[in-house]
Amino acid sequence: MSNLTDQSTRSYTLTSDEAAATAALTRELAATYPSFGDPELLRDLPRLAARLPLGVQHFLRDFKLGDRHGHVVVRGHEFDQRRIGPTPEHWRGRHRPGPEFPEELLLMLYSAVLGEPFGWATQQDGHLVHDIFPIRQHENDQLGMGSKELLTWHTEDAFHPYRSDYLILGALRNPDHVPTTIGELDLSSLSDEDIDILFESRFYIAPDESHLPKNNTITSEEEAARFATIQRMIDERPLGPLLYGSRQDPYMRLDPYFTSVPEDDADARRAYDALFKVVDAGMREVVADQGDVLFIDNHRAVHGRLPFRARYDGTDRWLKRVCVTADLRRSRPMRASAETRLLG
Repeated sequence: MSNLTDQSTRSYTLTSDEAAATAALTRELAATYPSFGDPELLRDLPRLAARLPLGVQHFLRDFKLGDRHGHVVVRGHEFDQRRIGPTPEHWRGRHRPGPEFPEELLLMLYSAVLGEPFGWATQQDGHLVHDIFPIRQHENDQLGMGSKELLTWHTEDAFHPYRSDYLILGALRNPDHVPTTIGELDLSSLSDEDIDILFESRFYIAPDESHLPKNNTITSEEEAARFATIQRMIDERPLGPLLYGSRQDPYMRLDPYFTSVPEDDADARRAYDALFKVVDAGMREVVADQGDVLFIDNHRAVHGRLPFRARYDGTDRWLKRVCVTADLRRSRPMRASAETRLLG
């Protein structure tokens, strides 16, 4: 049962027949394809996604083509808790694919409705589908694996030119109804002068710590080389805009925890502070409960997470995350081959 705190969130609820058919489809595909390393699976995703319920396909296409809403939810999926098993202690060292492979495949099918799934060689050891659950050693960190501290709202991978167009979060379980925070931009609250400044390359966003070597496994020089681009962004500190696209209806890339403004640029600081206050004032809470899939437009919405008390007993909140790009070719300079979906 879903418990969406903000009732203005647009949603689609599967019928019982649609939920059963979707679950059967993902189980069938899990028995057909061995893993996400199978090139035939990535090739076949658009064809397979056409087998999803038509109502869901129309709902997600309207979300994409309308280009107005920052987030939507599809509810009512059947996620078999007995098969999935307990929430893990860590993503590292887990056998892949795991028992939740059908649920991961569901997110991949949804990604094919919106674009193409991709991953990062510098994040969770290059897995295409990421785990999000509390890890004790990270409970105070600004990571999806944190729990005790507020996860500050942000654009996913805001620092990167090839960041996601969409983010898909599937809730395998969320017994404590931990909210995801969502915020969009109210342009009417900003002055024309500040908007002009926010469109200029006057701001630096550092890579978040999930992309750093200390949070990944490195056993060879080849694996270490994946982080060269990330390190260059840290060393060179390239400046960029915070708003882009249409000036009447702009997109945004924001990550306050990792953003800095040159000390001698008072106008940029003023504009940044105004933007932060506008977005922060409009934050809302959306609870993705078990069986819910949350879709975030990474150009139109920022997201975060409220603090919660983790139990580390196998029952904690467990989400799956997939990054989606509308244009896979755009990132070709950072992919080792045309076939790979990993950037880095």
